[in-house]
Parts: sequence; structure tokens; C-alpha cells
Amino acid sequence: MTVTVISAGLLTTVQDLGRPGHAHLGVPRSGALDQPAHRLANRLVGNPATAATLETTVLGCTLRADRAVTVAVAGAPCAVRVDGRPAAWGAPVRLPAGAVLEVGPATRGVRSYLAFAGGVAADPVLGSRSTDLLSGLGPAPLAPGDALPLGEPVGPAAGVDVLPVPAPPEPLLLPVLFGPREDWFTTRSPAVLTGSDYRVSPTSNRIGLRLEGPPLERARDGELPSEGMVLGAIQVPPDGRPVVFLADHPTTGGYPVIGVVPAAALPAAAQAVPGTPVRFTPAGRR
Repeated sequence: MTVTVISAGLLTTVQDLGRPGHAHLGVPRSGALDQPAHRLANRLVGNPATAATLETTVLGCTLRADRAVTVAVAGAPCAVRVDGRPAAWGAPVRLPAGAVLEVGPATRGVRSYLAFAGGVAADPVLGSRSTDLLSGLGPAPLAPGDALPLGEPVGPAAGVDVLPVPAPPEPLLLPVLFGPREDWFTTRSPAVLTGSDYRVSPTSNRIGLRLEGPPLERARDGELPSEGMVLGAIQVPPDGRPVVFLADHPTTGGYPVIGVVPAAALPAAAQAVPGTPVRFTPAGRR
């Protein structure tokens, strides 16, 4: 069973829960940026959370299924259409054989998640089907004409009576645990980070949430030897503007990390559109 890509939108990739545990090989975790939305889409069609979904970016995508299949869209709200007719968002939808499914542009947020009963059955790499934009592992980003294999359904679709649709928060509040390289910055830099207004830059992507705002001042010259980076690390390049590392972040880097955003706060960051105000709140030290 396959689905054929008619339009891939701005960027549509295959994602699951990622490939953790390979940082020592230089392999990022990758995986769905908004994992709660990914898990919900899977649950709606009866899949386990480990099944691969499609992660769209801003503009959605359009596909055709060669056989009947149940689908669901979660994450950023958007219009869903089957052969041009409106269909439900955030609920199981039966897609007839040969029907065209349109996942429209996000009306709030950035990323929507499209689940198929049985999951996207792309070949796994290091135990994951996730597309990693940094390393190039996993399936390539979708392009028109691509045929995606689907797995066999394993469970019944789950209906819902009420589905909360939280709007992306404004401002986006990100807790920060200071360290491990706080000493590479002036004593006032932590207060600048937590006391200033930043905004999400249009240059943000799956690798990192880039921010516009007051630069952080270094107390030391030069650069660090390359060292390990973790999900949520706030790395500060020479221009002083912080970058919050997301799922496709590099595993090592030489710019100092002033703090780390806990993983639980990152799904909201994944849905923050360019221009969203961002505030950092102190959450202690590592």
C-alpha cells in the first residue's frame, strides 16, 4: 500500500520518535519536533507512538492513496480536504482508494502531523525512520511524485469528543537551566538573557530556534574545543544571539552554551512562528 506525493509544500518530512543513543557516533536524535502532536495523530488512527508520521511545515502537503486508509491530522490547525471536500482535523478520517488528501496551510503554529493507519513504512536507519536534515540520514524530504509505503494497521481508530487546540503561546516562555559554560559570559549576561525580549527569527529550522534580540557578551576570547551538545542547549555564536538547539542539532560544537532549555518546553518552540516574542525564565543551574 502506498501514497503518492502530489505537493510537498514548503518542507514535509517523515518523522517518528527519533534515533536517540547514537550521539557518540555523531548522529543527532532527530524525530518529530512536536512529539505530543505526533503521538496524538498516531493515537487517532490506532498506531503506536513509534509509528512514522509526516511532519509538514507551514504550507501542508497533498497526497493520493492507492488504497483506502484511515488518516488523522494533528499539531498546527489547518484545513483538511478529501477530493476537495472539507474533512475533520484532529479526528480519524477514512480516505477512499484513489482519493486526494489535502493538508492545508497552518492557521496557527508551524508544523502539522499526518498519520496513516499502519504508519509510513520507509526503511529505518539506526532504528528510526526519521528524516535528519543535518546528517542526511533517513528518507529525503518529500518531493512531488514520491511514493511512500504504508504499514499494516495494528489497532482501531480512536474517536474523540473534545480535542484541546492550544494556540502557540505569546510570548513563548522558555525555562533555562544555566550552565555548563556560563563562566564564558559576563556576569550580567544571564540577567540579559532572562530580562530581555527576544523574537523568533525567520532563519529558524529543525536544527535550531534562532532568536533576534540583545546579544550576550563574552567574558573570554577564542573558542572552546568541540564538545558534546544536548537537545535544548542554548548555544551562543560570535554575534551573541542565542540559538536553542532542536531535534536535528549537531552532536558537538565549539561555541559556548550558556544554558539548556528542558525538553518538555520544546514542543511549544516547534510551533512558534517567526516574530513570536520569546522570554527566558530562570530555572536553576545544572
